Amino acid sequence: MSQREQGQIPDGDERPRSNVAALKGMVRFVRPYGWRVAAALIALIFAAGAVLAIGQALRRVVDLGFNADDPMLDFYFLALFGIVALLAAATFGRFYFVSWIGERVAADVRSEVYQHVIGLSPEFFEVTKTGEILSRLTTDITLIETVIGSSVSMALRNVLIFIGGTVLLIITSPKLAGLMAVIVPVVVLPLIVFGRRVRRLSRASQDRVAAVGAYAGESIDAVRTVQAFNHEAIERRRFGSIVEEAFRTAIRRVTVRGWLTALVILLVFGAVDAVLWVGARDVGAGDMTGGELAAFVFYAIMVAGAVGALAEIYGDLQRAAGATERLLELLETKPTIVAPTAPEALPEPARGAISFANVTFQYPSRPGVSALSEFSLEVEPGERIALVGPSGAGKTTVFQLLLRFYDPESGSVRLDGVELTSARPGDVRSRIGLVSQDPVVFGADVWENIRYGRPEASDDEVRAAAEAAAASEFVERLPEGFDSYLGERGATLSGGQRQRIAIARAILRNPAVLLLDEATSALDAESERVVQKALEPLMAGRTTLVIAHRLATVLGADRIVVLDQGRIVASGKHDELMAEGGLYAHLAGLQFDRGPLAAQ
Repeated sequence: MSQREQGQIPDGDERPRSNVAALKGMVRFVRPYGWRVAAALIALIFAAGAVLAIGQALRRVVDLGFNADDPMLDFYFLALFGIVALLAAATFGRFYFVSWIGERVAADVRSEVYQHVIGLSPEFFEVTKTGEILSRLTTDITLIETVIGSSVSMALRNVLIFIGGTVLLIITSPKLAGLMAVIVPVVVLPLIVFGRRVRRLSRASQDRVAAVGAYAGESIDAVRTVQAFNHEAIERRRFGSIVEEAFRTAIRRVTVRGWLTALVILLVFGAVDAVLWVGARDVGAGDMTGGELAAFVFYAIMVAGAVGALAEIYGDLQRAAGATERLLELLETKPTIVAPTAPEALPEPARGAISFANVTFQYPSRPGVSALSEFSLEVEPGERIALVGPSGAGKTTVFQLLLRFYDPESGSVRLDGVELTSARPGDVRSRIGLVSQDPVVFGADVWENIRYGRPEASDDEVRAAAEAAAASEFVERLPEGFDSYLGERGATLSGGQRQRIAIARAILRNPAVLLLDEATSALDAESERVVQKALEPLMAGRTTLVIAHRLATVLGADRIVVLDQGRIVASGKHDELMAEGGLYAHLAGLQFDRGPLAAQ
């Protein structure tokens, strides 16, 4: 099976073992809500105390309360009801506060993870699937929410009941308490042995679920390609195999957890049964009262239930620990592109001068293969430069470095005389407008999509940008005009319409530098003509770099720069380059002499 089919997730036994101590990483998210934590703890203590007090009330009722002539009979039962009422109120307080904390922390973690991921460098996304990130934002955080909003408080409650119940067991009957203590090592041993296995399988199960999401996301995103190649059956089979692997891993985890819980319950309640047998003989012999035995039984059940609950909760804590590790790994991932400690300000007003000086660069995912080699290019403000060359020549890499998605390994890239590594990435990108071959249109209305170029723009400015991009004519025909929802990824628009939305966005941004990456290559002739007409006013008076395989779209450039294998092999006007021969003349000959089909 391929790595894609497997989701590139190693087996759980190969993963670092999750430890409950990893949950300490969530402390900083809980700390801001200290008073609510304190309120929850107080309510928890009262609830645990009320449960333990029921045992003493039960002892009194059994020993004294069954005498109808006892004047305290009503008081005993009233006191028991009061304890139960306190338990109910304390339980409500505990439930409310811990649930609030769980929901709040989950929201904070989800927000921080998203804010962190959205700022990571592009190289991170070269090797990390979107589905994997979404799994951490949803499944993993839901696990943590469950633990913080329920399991932790339940664990503390059961710890208090275990400690308090054990003390009261000793006070009630040291002999029977000593007998129960013999069983404790027998209960703890399987907890340790099975717990380690649960920990490994929990991490593996989470990884398999992430692989399911990653594969589904990839294939659904490319559903048109899947259907065009009649690949549905293959995708179903591959997805089914990934789902089954996730299921098998989950069942292994469930089986081990089931054995753990069942064994603990068997041992604990088996011990209770043995202790009751001894206690019943002591009551018969007059060594203890019926009320003492009833209280002892009550506390024994409480302690046994607490141990069983702790065994179950421990499994939840281990799963949450695995989720926490995954989230912390994500949060600890550092962006490779960051602002310097003392950033240099770009000069005002923006001019749009660009300089590449002896730049060499390799993509992190393709070490050993230079995308650019000793690349040098000077672009004057307002100059229109066309970058041409075969696929893989390095044209798009020029854009990637100029947007500072990556830093060169050697050489320098400058904008308006300032080296990009010395400036804030946001300052650099604010002076650049990008129109790509496959423009992004968000699942929002027209206003929001165009205003993405400049969020503070007024409605009039948005309308003016749409008009300049020749987008108004089709926007006005939409059911709700500029208020129309464009669907996920602009599904309601044609390719040319999406392109004009992207151009309107760039016009609204009013950048000093415009980057056109195959802006018309995916369009039909009519749409290309409309889009090209919309681009002309956008390019006027600003530095423009154009990537185009259709050489007819770059004939009006001030300079055509020909790239091959990451190097500039020729530069000049169309007529000059045709006269020189070489790669450009070869590419032009394929398109102009033999027609577009030959170029394919």
